Amino acid sequence: MATAHQPIAASADAPVTLDDVRAAAARIGDHIIRTPTLKSQTLSMMTGAEVWLKFENHQFTAAYKERGALNTLLLMAPEARAKGVIAASAGNHAQGLAYHGSRLGIPVTIVMPRSTPTVKVMQTESHGATVILEGETFDAANAHARLLEVERGLTFVHPFDHPHIIAGQGTVALEMLADAPAIDTLVVPIGGGGLFSGMGTAARGLRPDIELIGVQAELYPSMYARLKHVELPCEGDTLAEGIAVKQPGALTSRIVEALADDIVLVGEAHLEKAVALLLQIEKTVVEGAGAAGFAALLAQPERFAGKTVGIILCGGNIDTRLLANVLLRDLARSGRLARMRIRLQDRPGALFHVARIFDQEQVNIIDVSHQRVFTTLPAKGLVTQIECETRDQAHLDRLFAALRENGYDVTMVELA
Repeated sequence: MATAHQPIAASADAPVTLDDVRAAAARIGDHIIRTPTLKSQTLSMMTGAEVWLKFENHQFTAAYKERGALNTLLLMAPEARAKGVIAASAGNHAQGLAYHGSRLGIPVTIVMPRSTPTVKVMQTESHGATVILEGETFDAANAHARLLEVERGLTFVHPFDHPHIIAGQGTVALEMLADAPAIDTLVVPIGGGGLFSGMGTAARGLRPDIELIGVQAELYPSMYARLKHVELPCEGDTLAEGIAVKQPGALTSRIVEALADDIVLVGEAHLEKAVALLLQIEKTVVEGAGAAGFAALLAQPERFAGKTVGIILCGGNIDTRLLANVLLRDLARSGRLARMRIRLQDRPGALFHVARIFDQEQVNIIDVSHQRVFTTLPAKGLVTQIECETRDQAHLDRLFAALRENGYDVTMVELA
């Protein structure tokens, strides 16, 4: 990774340059939303950095991917446009390509794994694309897309590893630095590396002294491992599915290595907290990958303290049920929602006496369940689980203390 701020964009053989990004901005500017870049006073106070947010979740398809897809479509020759394009994607790339392809009259075919949730298939079809379900994995879907590319004479549009895609994504940085020129550090999520490559090329071209930090999910540290020459597993269920890429691009790897000052990894708990805080504080819905930049500040506040940090909220396509689960888990982690096991004697009035302590402490009981059979307690023993709502962790601690002072054996049901 970069040891001095001498960007790849400055070399004569650079695959993408600042001029390419500027040309892309002029090309796509009338057809995408110029999303706002706003300072968050609350998040700034929380992290010790001056935090600026770029709301790419406000794009029509709720993700920055439209930029690179549109730039690629507009650069195609008329005969290639007439035949159409194809891509393998179950995410934001599919929707961005489908939307702008339909708008421009370019046929779009998207190959998705058979395991793709129906809602994603329907969303992509609603933008006018033809969806083909093939294979059980993304690799299988991608292989089928490359086969159809040859058989049907279609143009394959890679989600990240192409100069036109990279230049389009770089337009995000042009807008951010125009709106917030004081930004001295950009924190950018990395999956395949297209967004970082584009933004890094533009930002370093404009501001050679700017710091560029990439962020990956701990479960999928593919670019981190490649550039640091270590072997790390890439697997697991991550909230940041949009950057859960096992193999970063060859072109993007070269650019990221030249531009990145560092890449940091963030765990699932910080990703969840970032999604929850952005909704609670900024009133904006962000998917896991879109919250990765802010998650890095939460995970390593000392690293960014005192800096003026630009964060891109790169997507907002998160399943509503998953979002609800994330919010409830955040309430549990903050002590505002809790589930506890209390050992009781199986006799009349036992639950009443426990409930009276909850009343005295002004704690709201949400759910109660008894267990008499599947327990290691004696036959006359009883375990009750009580889910409750408190004001904060201190309030929950007072409830625990009160229960124990009254002789109850109580334990918390912990989150993973």
